[in-house]
Amino acid sequence: MRGHKLLNTLIFIGLIAGVIVGWLLYRHYGSLNLDSKELAARVQWLFDAGDLILIRPLKMLIIPLVFTSVVVGITSIGDPSRLGLIGSSTLVYYFATMLLAAVLGVTLVTAFQPGEGVSQKVNLQEVEQRYAESDDSPRKVIEGSPRDLGSVWMNILRQMIPDNVLSAAVNVQPLPVITFSILFGLALGFLGESVKPATEFFEALFRAVMQLVGWVLWLTPIGVFLLVSWTIARLGGEAVAAVGKYMLIVFVGLVIHGFLTLPVVLLLFGKINPYRFMWRMRPALVTAFGTDSSSATLPVTIRTAENEGECSKKASGFVLPLGSTINMDGTALYEAVAVIFLFQVYGIELGFEAVAVVALTATLAAVGAAGIPSAGLVTMVIVIEAVNTTLAGTSHPALPLAAVGLIFGVDRILDMCRTTINVWGDAVGAKIITRIAPDEVEQKQTALG
Repeated sequence: MRGHKLLNTLIFIGLIAGVIVGWLLYRHYGSLNLDSKELAARVQWLFDAGDLILIRPLKMLIIPLVFTSVVVGITSIGDPSRLGLIGSSTLVYYFATMLLAAVLGVTLVTAFQPGEGVSQKVNLQEVEQRYAESDDSPRKVIEGSPRDLGSVWMNILRQMIPDNVLSAAVNVQPLPVITFSILFGLALGFLGESVKPATEFFEALFRAVMQLVGWVLWLTPIGVFLLVSWTIARLGGEAVAAVGKYMLIVFVGLVIHGFLTLPVVLLLFGKINPYRFMWRMRPALVTAFGTDSSSATLPVTIRTAENEGECSKKASGFVLPLGSTINMDGTALYEAVAVIFLFQVYGIELGFEAVAVVALTATLAAVGAAGIPSAGLVTMVIVIEAVNTTLAGTSHPALPLAAVGLIFGVDRILDMCRTTINVWGDAVGAKIITRIAPDEVEQKQTALG
């Protein structure tokens, strides 16, 4: 326990130090009048070091952890028929909280109109030109991304039914591995005592992987320091000033959802003090903020949920890996705010029907957002295209895709915030499902009490 407290302290020190050092670097390079590309090149070493120290070791453990945790979680459920209750409850929770987040985002951005008047401060044609000439990887991914929900959901279905699970594992695609792991765990559970040695083997393998996670966790303070320093150092002052109100709306929405909506849900269905549970989950939340990836944070999330959060292994092994792939509360809220903000910037008024399309499409598109940095930018294209289709045939012009370039510069810091809410939403789900799938009789009595 003393080691956990020391690690938590070091992580927070790394976070605060990263903010301070990043700001000092930004002020220093800003005084040299460097453009955004030169500034990014000067501080790239911070990201490269953070990637080697923290992100790559965590990613190395994703597939082994997903496979073993899901298999152990499924086999520990006992009666395979109970998986239907656990699975349906988990999916209902996912979609309900994502829809609540999207509706909250739509409400805030519609009420406060952060995009009103921005066109008077920013040359939109220049923004579009910079987007067109940008060689940033997010732009390349956006240009090649699907433009409709049908394509996204078909891609999800193809991942859920992989033709080669080993290829999916090599390419670090968690969803195909989760599908195979669920089926494999069900097969072991169906065979019962006859395959007990295999079940015990995977339980031992899971414990070994978790031990590796424990070792990697001690790299978290250094990794968080480097990654946060890199993020703060490369933020452009001009971009922040132009879309400051937009950033504030996203941040306020995430705070409301993370500190009010999800805690109320946990209090109602989990019957525990939500803020005490949030405090116990802080290593995972800080790691999510630093790494900017719910998938990379997954090893930390599972370990923290089981140890400090007292979630059952059954719930953690099933809910958390699946949640890191399809449960994106923060992303749904962010996409709803960002899309309506961009329409406001271009002076395009949206009626109730278009706003409803934004809320629903942002919820569904968030499911298709991979648990990687800036994935929300990619699925945002789907929401924009859905609204443009709704506006087709009316007097309103379509929003150009290049408008996304306006929020490129500040996406990283917002992505860190929404990733933290994504991971927090997964943890809340695991704690709620623990009431349905406890590990021991005593834990069930405590949960239901």
